[in-house]
Amino acid sequence: MMRMETEQRRRDKHDIVLDILKIARGGKRKTHIMYKAKLSYGQLKAYLELLNDRGLLESNDGVYHTTSKGLDFIKTYEEISLFKTS
Repeated sequence: MMRMETEQRRRDKHDIVLDILKIARGGKRKTHIMYKAKLSYGQLKAYLELLNDRGLLESNDGVYHTTSKGLDFIKTYEEISLFKTS
């Protein structure tokens, strides 16, 4: 079967990390991040742990916030993405 042109490509891990960091910029709960980033609970749990361990995300009373290091990641990733589309 041929893939339809309208079908979106699969997101790679960097795209998922970027989505999570952008969603959590203003502070969001796990379930909000999970639904907005279109992840299963297992995937979400793994990514939150990874991002927390790397210092890109922090949690206070069940609310996740993107850290300044996470904001730097977003900026750098978006700058690099400009070169990919050129």
